[in-house]
Amino acid sequence: MNDNGAVIRKAIEWRGAPMALATVISTWGSAPRPRGSHMIVHQDGRLEGSISGGCVETDVLQRAAEVIAGRAAHVQRYGVADGDAWDVGLPCGGEIAVLIQPVSEDGFAPHLFDRILAESGRGRALTLATDLATGVTREEGEEDAFLNRYDPPRQLLIVGAVQIAQSLVPLAQAIGVTPVVIDPRGRFLTEERFPGVELDDRWPDEAIAARFPGEATAVVTLSHDIKIDDPALAAGLRAPTGYVAALGSLRSHAARLDRLGAMGFGAGDLARINGPAGLDIGAVGPAEIALSITAGMVASFNAKG
Repeated sequence: MNDNGAVIRKAIEWRGAPMALATVISTWGSAPRPRGSHMIVHQDGRLEGSISGGCVETDVLQRAAEVIAGRAAHVQRYGVADGDAWDVGLPCGGEIAVLIQPVSEDGFAPHLFDRILAESGRGRALTLATDLATGVTREEGEEDAFLNRYDPPRQLLIVGAVQIAQSLVPLAQAIGVTPVVIDPRGRFLTEERFPGVELDDRWPDEAIAARFPGEATAVVTLSHDIKIDDPALAAGLRAPTGYVAALGSLRSHAARLDRLGAMGFGAGDLARINGPAGLDIGAVGPAEIALSITAGMVASFNAKG
């Protein structure tokens, strides 16, 4: 997964200024940043994002300035650096190829940043194609074009404002997943218990559907109240949700599957539910249970990625 959200937002903020976009188009070995990672460079030297974690950024900045000044888009390859020489490379032993192109109609068209954000807001991914010979990026391209998929930001919809949720929220935030706590019970869902977190007091099926759950969304039910948990699970199963999990014992999970089956969900749908929620790490207490759920969510996200 590539976290290019900050780069895309900064490119929109800098709209109208000359810019260049650097993109990792291929990697070998221990490359520090995945394929598709971006760095945006403003004409005045400001930048956002990273293509190597700092190893080759200085050279890419120089090449970006040249592209902004009129040089054609081009691909630069970086291999292993010689520790005894002043060359540019990757000390980790990996290799990367980086495309540096102008942000223009002859490169990465500016409106494409808006398209990425628009699709992301609907919970959908957008794939763009770049002709490496010309450096032009469009929504459609030839079969041999470089394809970069922009997934929506990962989000965790936590149903049930319980103690485990209080531990789950900071874990999600620490790994770049945006948490939302959903609970129609006002006494549980308070700013005091969940400071600085988005809270939603709508009924769970409505709240979940409104967020267009897709492969980058996790739905986890924690309330232990079937009137709250079951509608949430049903909403998660009706969409291509990336991770659906429910807290509870094996016995309660079996009963849950029976109820959802009676609602019309088939065996394939029910098999998508991770229950009891999380990886089996012998978790004891709310914090360890939250950790196991976080691990299960990450494993599911990465398997799909």
